Amino acid sequence: MSTIVLAAQAAQGGGGMSMLLMMVAIFAIMWFFMIRPQQKRQKEIRQFQNSITEGTKVVTGGGVHGTVKRVNADTTVDVEIARGVVVTIDRNYVFASGAAATPNA
Repeated sequence: MSTIVLAAQAAQGGGGMSMLLMMVAIFAIMWFFMIRPQQKRQKEIRQFQNSITEGTKVVTGGGVHGTVKRVNADTTVDVEIARGVVVTIDRNYVFASGAAATPNA
């Protein structure tokens, strides 16, 4: 009977290392499939926001489509959303190119 108890205790002692390896593997998988692609997407958005010029078609964070009329010295841009209607928007809330968002236009 004591050999069965000793065998069970030995099996439990070796399980800690495999559990640690499994946790590391799960974190690596999450990093490759979730965190890394999100970081790449945020980098692309930041590059687009820094390259905005007058005449660029954009889509804001609220889903408003428009054309950049002026890039202000601070962190804002003036976007024309309809003929004669210009709104000032923070550059950080311009997420996409209007041309890329509407491929059929």
